[in-house]
Amino acid sequence: MADVEDYRRVADSVAAEIGAGRLRPGDRLPPQRVFARRHGIANSTAARVYGELARRGLIVGEVGRGTFVRAAAPRPGFALVEPAGSRVDLELNYPVVPGQSTLLADGIGPLLRADVLESVMRPVGAAGTPLARGIVADLLARGEWRPDPERLLFAGNGRQAVAAAIAALVPPGARLGVEALTYPVLKGIAGRIGVTLVPLRVDAAGLDPAAVEVAARRASLRAVYVQPTLHNPLSVSMPVERRAELAGVLARLDVFAIEDAVWSFLREDLPPLAAFAAERTVLVDSLSKRLAPGLSLGFAVMPGSVVAGVGAALRSGGWTPMRFALEAATRWLTDDTVRSVARAKRRDAALRQEIAARHLEGFAIRSDPRSYYCWWELPSPWRADTFVAAAARHDIAVTPAAAFAVGRNSAPNAIRLALASPSPEVLSWALATLADLARSTPDDLVAE
Repeated sequence: MADVEDYRRVADSVAAEIGAGRLRPGDRLPPQRVFARRHGIANSTAARVYGELARRGLIVGEVGRGTFVRAAAPRPGFALVEPAGSRVDLELNYPVVPGQSTLLADGIGPLLRADVLESVMRPVGAAGTPLARGIVADLLARGEWRPDPERLLFAGNGRQAVAAAIAALVPPGARLGVEALTYPVLKGIAGRIGVTLVPLRVDAAGLDPAAVEVAARRASLRAVYVQPTLHNPLSVSMPVERRAELAGVLARLDVFAIEDAVWSFLREDLPPLAAFAAERTVLVDSLSKRLAPGLSLGFAVMPGSVVAGVGAALRSGGWTPMRFALEAATRWLTDDTVRSVARAKRRDAALRQEIAARHLEGFAIRSDPRSYYCWWELPSPWRADTFVAAAARHDIAVTPAAAFAVGRNSAPNAIRLALASPSPEVLSWALATLADLARSTPDDLVAE
């Protein structure tokens, strides 16, 4: 009986060390005989301690390598997202598919050898490495279009690449055209850089090229930020004809486009705007959506005339990449990990859209079966702000249209649903709950 108490007491003390963060995920525990000596217990008792810790999911043994503190298991029902308390998060969109961590671990393993780690911890500039530029150029290629690797630069993440492109193309106080509903982070970037955003009309085919011409006639536009493929938040994609038309407008006006292609991996059937306007377009992409939210690496392909300017903006902003992330991405791209995970996410997005279609049938929903978003025009008498608050009472977080609206334009009475972060089971429950809520009225909440 005393031996049972001994091994559990020792296991509890090690578990407390892990819980307090003094033993961290990935830390290696000593061999059992060394552990037994340090704690004044028998080798057999040490073995029982390790067995108990493994049973609790706190450690993991790897043949030939040793025993390591295990990362905490993800909370049931949630993918890896920014902390959001107990909410079901339909605001942030970070897709993580089963099995991808194993693929990533296999690819990154060689970088953790001491001799290799020393080299990948050295600084790297915005130009990255020739190998990385060539591999990323292959990743971005669509049909007959493949970017010139010499016109490719790297950033710490996609947001930084967007910020560097804006800083290089649009002087403070100048005007940047954007879709009337746009990526919310862009509004913050423009505000910090001192750029004026000009809202441009969007229809069922995406940004209206005629709206670009009208805005440019009223006052000069230095550039246009556009999401041609799976626009956030509307999920619309420009047909090829619209992309060619927009390219013609850019050429006539001598205006650059900043093409945000971060979701384009979900629709590989469409060529980028850069394929039609290579000398007018800075294409920005990243690996955070393709792979994992914690992987920070962005890249931009641009005309030769602006490579120096964007590079200078990346350096002055402190936005150049970390070499470790660059080297890890190079390996994952070389061994096909990135493409394997992207294929899995295309299947995952389709599954989640099926769930949304089932629960939201009959409502005014705009989406794409390949997208991770839904745009929901709410039924009367609901207003977006009231519905967001009502959803929060059910611990479901959604985003109102006002977060995407540019300038003084009135926001539509709509919300965006981000489908990627919860598990499919939790997503199904959340959407069913929101559908029931939409069928009620705000007055019903008062009566509760």
